[in-house]
Amino acid sequence: MNEFGALNWSIVIVYLVGTLLMGAYLSKRVHTAEDYFLGDRTTPWWAIGVSVVATYVGALTFLGGPAWAYEDGLSVILIHVNYPLAIFVVVSVFLPFFYNSGVASIFDYLERRFGRNTRSLMSGVFLFGNIAYSGIMLYTTALVIQFITGIDALPAILVVATVALVYTTLGGITAVIWTDVAQTVILLGGACIVLMLLLSSLEGGLQPALTALDAVGKLEPFNTSRDPAMVATIWTGIVAMSIYHVVVYGVNQMMVQRTLTARTLGDAKKSYMMMGYLAFAIFFLFFLIGILLYQFFDGRNFDNGNMIVLEFVQQAQVPGLMGLIAAAAVAAAMSSLDSSLNSMATVTTVDFYQQYWRRDASPEHYLKASRWFTLMWGLLIVIPAIAFLGSEGSVLEILSKVGSFLVGAKLASYVLGFYSRHTTERGLMVGIVAGFAALWWLEVNTDTAWPWYAAIGGLVSIPVAWLASLLLDGPSSTYHPYTVRGQAELFHAQGRAEKEDGWYVLPGKVDRASYFLLVYFVLCLGFLWLFKRLVG
Repeated sequence: MNEFGALNWSIVIVYLVGTLLMGAYLSKRVHTAEDYFLGDRTTPWWAIGVSVVATYVGALTFLGGPAWAYEDGLSVILIHVNYPLAIFVVVSVFLPFFYNSGVASIFDYLERRFGRNTRSLMSGVFLFGNIAYSGIMLYTTALVIQFITGIDALPAILVVATVALVYTTLGGITAVIWTDVAQTVILLGGACIVLMLLLSSLEGGLQPALTALDAVGKLEPFNTSRDPAMVATIWTGIVAMSIYHVVVYGVNQMMVQRTLTARTLGDAKKSYMMMGYLAFAIFFLFFLIGILLYQFFDGRNFDNGNMIVLEFVQQAQVPGLMGLIAAAAVAAAMSSLDSSLNSMATVTTVDFYQQYWRRDASPEHYLKASRWFTLMWGLLIVIPAIAFLGSEGSVLEILSKVGSFLVGAKLASYVLGFYSRHTTERGLMVGIVAGFAALWWLEVNTDTAWPWYAAIGGLVSIPVAWLASLLLDGPSSTYHPYTVRGQAELFHAQGRAEKEDGWYVLPGKVDRASYFLLVYFVLCLGFLWLFKRLVG
């Protein structure tokens, strides 16, 4: 603790106090449960977009990204090159359904389309997955604080969880969004400083370092292997992970909920499109740091790869830098943790408490309940954080693998909901069970890489659910109003305009601005090809 120094401690303490003060200030805007879940719908779209970026990129990438690239090289960028494709689908199909409903929980759609049992099941799946997600966030931050300051991991977990819990409980979704904006500035600022120091530390400069890295295969982005056990290939990146990220951004309460705070659906779409454009650059930045660290440390083996960035910062011995990196890592974790806590409280209140216990209570009562549920989840997520202590793999890869088990069920529920005429609740339940069983068999009996789990889970669940629906309940002669086709018929019958403020509000219609995401995807692939060609 003494080695950390007064300057570094001051930086960290100022950051923590600042987030608490922001939460306290924004709590003045929270008067009802709707305020807690959706804010007052005056948040600018760019702030929502930054919050979306911070939540998914945050702690997953600050330590885990460089660790992953240190081990596997630039090929891991293919796992994250597909964001423009995923966001293209999400803003065209998913967001209009959720935003038009006017409710805080995306699982409300499943009840309208299938029934209450489906809503409760998928809400439960979300809560289960988010417990693991939040645990890894806390675990990652504990590693940082323990390494930098010498504080034991358990107290570090408790401090970070408490601070995030307090400002999230006070300010709700509005506090989540605005603290995420501040945390993103700190996170990316810290990463850029690390990169600049790293570039200045490489013997001979950047070009010789890249040449040496290319010689050992660390700069090959396009792994064309067809081995299903390989995680980072062009096939997993463009096919499997595109499906995975459609679900992560399309049917993840933690991501979608903040877009529901936007003034209009057009603003909600713009906030998501920001992620589509920024994700590639941000992930490339962190993966570049990882491969350059491989050159700096001459390929040295680390007991825990997640410590590589911190090891470099410690060697740099720049006054105040350790404090900034500690604050950046804590910010990264909190930007994910606050979103997780708020979304879990939302789902618990709206999808369970309000559905099964208190259906007609006052808005003030539901606000109080939401804050108590936030406190409950804040306490529970400490358990998996402690369980992850001692894990040596990249936290980014670990979390992605955990999430991939749940994606197939979500994919089947919403894709069939949007497009199938015949799928019923009973048939969907059969399909979901079949998908989980298939993934369990794959995990136990094969070496199939986790990126394929989303696609395989969906490919099993969707046809089984469709066939089971026909066998159990028979065919339907009409499209449900909450399918894409049913929405089009409903809009036509009611004489509603397909566009508002220049953006489609009818699900399934593609906005002109969305096509630029496809162009950008091609440009990203072109950049990787050019980067490899110039280096090689």
